[in-house]
Amino acid sequence: MMTVSTHVLDTERGRPAAGVRVELYDGDGDLVGEGVTDADGRIAELGDASAGTYRIVFHPPSPFFKRVELEVELGEGHHHVPLLISSYACASYRGS
Repeated sequence: MMTVSTHVLDTERGRPAAGVRVELYDGDGDLVGEGVTDADGRIAELGDASAGTYRIVFHPPSPFFKRVELEVELGEGHHHVPLLISSYACASYRGS
């Protein structure tokens, strides 16, 4: 099994981004998980499935980015995929 969590940080304001909708799609394009970040900007369990290629789609409150999509290859075990976002920049990394 494979599990995914995420954390969205508003780097412009220096705080977690609460209320961000996040979706998890499998390689066939099927929605397999979704959630909204809590007050700490986290979704503890976005989804669980088998290892494979997934798309994580963030819908941040930004005047520029309306959708940030990451395609990732996830193996067995737990994966944490954070998003750092500001009005005109974003970045992600493989978390622990």
